[in-house]
Amino acid sequence: VQLQASGGGLVQAGGSLRLSCAASGLTFSSYDMGWFRQAPGKEREFVSAISWSGGSTGYADSVKGRFTISRDNAKNAVYLQMNSLKAEDTAVYYCALVPRYGRSWYRPDDYDYWGQGTLVTVSS
Repeated sequence: VQLQASGGGLVQAGGSLRLSCAASGLTFSSYDMGWFRQAPGKEREFVSAISWSGGSTGYADSVKGRFTISRDNAKNAVYLQMNSLKAEDTAVYYCALVPRYGRSWYRPDDYDYWGQGTLVTVSS
């Protein structure tokens, strides 16, 4: 199983970025997908998640209304559209897979597979 995250970079506060995560080596539609982030010196935190069908989504309060998660099962990909970025959004962003049943979206330990991370830097 491989997860390849991309789309990070340097952006000014108020700007936008779109992260992508491509999965391979598994039945993608059997999993819900999540995004987490980790800033320097801080613990990894939940950002957003989406159900296997795309019909259900969840967001951390800190990103609600600014970030949008989506997925394309035909392409084995999940996306995170990030708008109105703030300096506090600076972090390494990770995509991850969690089984459809019996797990929590919000706990990193419940996820089975992780991408390598992509760095997002927001300058103020």
